[in-house]
Amino acid sequence: MDHILTYMTFIPIAGALIVLCLPSNKPDWIRWGAAAATVPPLLMAIWLFVNFDRTKAGFQFVEKAAWIPSFNIEYFVGVDGISITMVLLTALLSFLCMFASFGIEKAVKGYFALFLLLDAAMMGVFVSLDFFLFYIFWELMLLPMYFLIGIWGGPRREYAAIKFFLYTLAGSVLMLLALLALYFHQTPHTFDMTKLMEAHTTYSHNFQVIVWLALFIGFAIKIPAFPFHTWLPDAHVEAPTAISVILAGVLLKMGTYGILRINFGMLPEATAQLSYYCLGALGAFNIVYGALCAMAQKDLKKLVAYSSISHMGYVMLGMAAFTPQGIQGAVLQMFNHGTVTAMLFLLVGVIYDRAHHRDIEGFGGLASIMPVYTGMTALAFFAALGLPGLSAFISEVLVLLGAWQRYPGLTAIAASAVIFTAGYILWTMQRVFLGKANEKYLSLPEISGRELFTLAPLAVIVVVLGFYPKAVLDLTSTSLDSLNALVNKFVL
Repeated sequence: MDHILTYMTFIPIAGALIVLCLPSNKPDWIRWGAAAATVPPLLMAIWLFVNFDRTKAGFQFVEKAAWIPSFNIEYFVGVDGISITMVLLTALLSFLCMFASFGIEKAVKGYFALFLLLDAAMMGVFVSLDFFLFYIFWELMLLPMYFLIGIWGGPRREYAAIKFFLYTLAGSVLMLLALLALYFHQTPHTFDMTKLMEAHTTYSHNFQVIVWLALFIGFAIKIPAFPFHTWLPDAHVEAPTAISVILAGVLLKMGTYGILRINFGMLPEATAQLSYYCLGALGAFNIVYGALCAMAQKDLKKLVAYSSISHMGYVMLGMAAFTPQGIQGAVLQMFNHGTVTAMLFLLVGVIYDRAHHRDIEGFGGLASIMPVYTGMTALAFFAALGLPGLSAFISEVLVLLGAWQRYPGLTAIAASAVIFTAGYILWTMQRVFLGKANEKYLSLPEISGRELFTLAPLAVIVVVLGFYPKAVLDLTSTSLDSLNALVNKFVL
């Protein structure tokens, strides 16, 4: 299918323009129009999944055209095994989050138009193969997210939105400096990522280290890795439910995706040298630190936010291992975490819409009041715990298997956090769902059909990938093996 990646990226923008033209006094038209704009990208993502050649390591469905010829800037897009998983995740979560947003009543037209713009920017990041184009989409994503949190968020929304904006902008400045350094290093100057990957042998050691660290900090803020993580709990707590899903399900993955695509691909020598401390040790620390912070939370949404910091640590540790199991487990964990944490934030939104608070201690006995809701939450919580038979178990085990071969000490530290993860998940389940029912909530309505519609596809994926992870591993293995081989040339 010609121009499929272009259609996937720009159909949401066309949808946003149509939404802006709809009458403001017809909010249902706006909601359904915005939801309809996310259907073609999802169908195209499924078509890509089916037709992607899993035996090739290079980029497929490539589109290339001159954009700003005087500066050798091109419109250049394509996908490989790494990016196609993120494209599929983005399309799926954007579609589901549209329906999760149907409860928005304030400035409906502005919300859905900004959401579609955010959808386009996220998709553009994952398909861009020109560094300048990548940066444009990266920055474009910042503005709608700022307004979606700052206008439709909770009581401290302005603080959370500004904090998110400033942290991300600081990382973007470092990324811009690194981008310019790579651009001017080449003769002729180019932003073509494939050419920048081929040119890694021409970079001096000091140049690689400086540029790698600048890029890493920019991406680490997005992951977010300690100590750049403090914007995340505030943003999650104040953001509307659907925006929390996008933040955890897609935006955090952009940090690790950027490291794989750019740091690993363009600067493999510096990657081999710096990954133990910047990815391996920091990832293991994130796993333990995030789990301990989650255990201390009283707000259910903040607990899920800190659990994301912990689970993204597995991605960092797996990437640092430079083993087939480690790096494939890392990318599988990116996908699995996106689906599991999306379920968790959607479920938090369900109970908040009914009880109007998220205080873990304020519930109790919900299992007897909302049994279907309790069952869906248990599935999501046990998936986050890494229960065998559910998707996250496979990816976390692959990470630990791969990391053990390189860093047994760090792996032992990371594996110990399973105890803390079980602690905060089981303790939360006990306090919220078990015991005597809280009389204040005896009349709480069960989860609705629309809410189940947003959760059911994610639940199916969590279960299916628990038994058949090959569906994703086949997509990524060839591309990741090639990338791993490139970095391993420099590993001592």
